[in-house]
Order: sequence, then structure tokens, then C-alpha cells
Amino acid sequence: MINAESVRSEVRAWLGANWDENRPLREWRDLLADSGWGCPAWPVEWFGRGLSPSLAAVVDSEFDRIEAVGVAGGGAMSLAAPTILEHGSDDVKSRLLRPALTGQHRWCQLFSEPGNGSDLAGLTTRAELDGDEWVITGQKLWTTGAVKADWAILVARTNFDVPKHKGITYFVIDMHQPGIEVRPLMQMNRYASFNEVFLTEARVPTHNVIGAVGEGWRVALATLAHERSLPSTRAFQAGTNRTGRCRDEAVAEATDYFKTYVWYPQRAGRADLTIPRAQAAGVIDDPVIRDALMRLRCLDQTAKWTAQRARAARLAGKPPGPEGSIGKLVGSHIARMSADVHARIAGADGMLSGTDAPLDGLIHEILISVPGQSIAGGTDEIQRNILGERSLGLPKEPSVDADIAFRQVRTNPDRH
Repeated sequence: MINAESVRSEVRAWLGANWDENRPLREWRDLLADSGWGCPAWPVEWFGRGLSPSLAAVVDSEFDRIEAVGVAGGGAMSLAAPTILEHGSDDVKSRLLRPALTGQHRWCQLFSEPGNGSDLAGLTTRAELDGDEWVITGQKLWTTGAVKADWAILVARTNFDVPKHKGITYFVIDMHQPGIEVRPLMQMNRYASFNEVFLTEARVPTHNVIGAVGEGWRVALATLAHERSLPSTRAFQAGTNRTGRCRDEAVAEATDYFKTYVWYPQRAGRADLTIPRAQAAGVIDDPVIRDALMRLRCLDQTAKWTAQRARAARLAGKPPGPEGSIGKLVGSHIARMSADVHARIAGADGMLSGTDAPLDGLIHEILISVPGQSIAGGTDEIQRNILGERSLGLPKEPSVDADIAFRQVRTNPDRH
């Protein structure tokens, strides 16, 4: 009988026989793929062990114990791979899952558009069938990692004569082709964490459709669900102090990937950094600031407990609940509170930018970066709608275009 102790004993023995911190990273990741220990909750036939979420957590703990490097991280394993695993054909799985796991392929997500951010189903990027290929034309926005991506998950409209949710198809697209142009987007904090992507008659073979033609909305919802939860995979542990070729190469890989996120909105309002910054500014003994710090830390800890409760539910095999939207909504509130505390810490100096400003202008960059937290990954308003409609049973937001052909929707530029 498979139980926690038998799994622990087996993975510990396998790590003892195979983990070598001086092994090349790619060679180690190939071993992970072949063994199934890198993605233990995945099916056995697709580079996994077929374990339950709770038993996969046992595997995680054994990797953590010796700080062994896991599978590749980023959008490949958090968004693309879980969706392909769930909805992709065997052909797509056989071609794309292993390179995602080993880090051979980097992925990005082509969902949002200039006129359709929160209303994803209102997308206007079109896909037209030409023989055994789909021809894609349109523009995508707020794409992280597009500059270095090899592949992308993409939603496009294949039918304009049905309601907007029914005419969408989900694709995987090769980013290395002439019909795709990527441009970094400069934010108001002077960093470019996102990109806009222009598709001009880009080509996708018909065998790279995920799910059925016209059923892309259902597949996209699966991707968004994965985005709000952690994948059951072993990723690199960036906090390690140990060295060795495998870890060094993993550190270099992670460092290169996370360069994009230096001022990604979710990183700007970290509550855990407020106390050290108050100490550095010499205001830690100010009673007003201490009160603000404690209020912030209490809310931050409550949010962490909510995240732990959500993780426990996932490990128990329960379907996703409202915790993802609660966490996103509270995270935005914490970021704003953190920005307010930082403003109190710095006072008027918080308006100064540049390396000659107090704390090297860090407070100023935080203040102008935090507003993005309420937008990235789903706006606060969308999270409230999700909680109200799906958790509290409140009436849905009124919609005037949900049941008419998309060709007749007023926001459709091709309306006639």
C-alpha cells in the first residue's frame, strides 16, 4: 500500500542514489523527467508518479530537506504545462511537456488585449483556418516574459457569429516566427515588466489547438485557475546557500528569469520589508509608525494563514475555493497599506527618486509601483465579482452582449 512513509522512503533512496550537486542542470532535469519525481502528481505516462496532492507534498519535503534542484519554473510549469496536461492531445503532450519540465522551452501567456483586459471573452484577435494551419492576427498586452519566450499559450476568436464565450479557441504558438513582434512596455516606474505582442498572420498548425475549436473559453478558465494556485511540481529553491554546478546553473537560470520581475507589481508592496526600512530610516521608535507597522503585519499574517488554508485544501484534493480571489484582493489592500507605511517612514523624502535620494529612491519606486497590484493578475473589481457571484450567490453583473453574436457586439471593431 502506498502511504506517506513508503513514498518518503522511496524518494529519499532515489535522491540518495541520484542527486549530485555537481551534475549539469540539464542532465539532472532529464533524470527528473524520466523518474517522475520532478512532477509527482502528474500521471505516470506523462513524467509523473500519479501521486495524490498530499503524497506529492511528501516528495516536496524530501527535496527541501537536501535542497535539491527541481524542475524548471516560470510560466511553463505554472500555466502552460498544467493546461496542456489537462486539455492537450497526446501529440501536444509528447512534444511540449518534457521541454517545459526541463527548462528547454520558456513560455508566456497571450491573453489580455488593449481593449479587453478584465473582459477577456471580448477579445478580438482573430484566427482563420488556411488549410492545415490557423492564421493569427491581433495584439496582446501585459505579457510577462514574451521577450525570451519560445512558446506561448494563446486565445483567439475563430467564430464571430456566435456569442463571445463560444467563439474562442485555445492555441499553443511558436514565438520564433516572422509574424510575431514583441515590444517591451515601459511602466510609470520606468521598468518594463510587461510586453505588448503583435501577431501579423502568425501561423499555428491545426494540431496545436488545445481542446476543441470553439471551446477555448473553458480551457482558458482552467489556465486562470492554475494561475491562482501553486502547481504540484518541484521548482528551484532560490533561498539555498549551498553551491555546486547544478545549483549554480539553477541560480543563474532563476536570476535571469526574475530580472523581469524586479519591479513587478506584486513585489513592490512587500510588508515584510517595512520594519527593516523603518529601522534604516531611524523612525522605528515613532509610536504612530509602530502602530501602522503592527496593523500591517497583523493583516499580512492573516493573509498568510488564508494561503495556508487554501494549500491544505488543495493537498486534501478539494476543488479550488474562494481563497484565491480573497488572497488576491487582500494582497492588493496589503500593498496599499505597505505603500502608506513606507510614505510615513520616508516623509517628504519619499517623493525623491534616484540613487542620491534616501534609501536610493526605493520609497519613491514603491509608491509608484504599488497601484499595479490592483490590476495585475485580475483587477480588484473582478475578484469582488467572483466572490460575490460564486461564493455569496449574489446576482451576476448585468451583461448586454453575452447572448448575441460577437459580430454584433458594439465593442467589436469588425461590427457590421
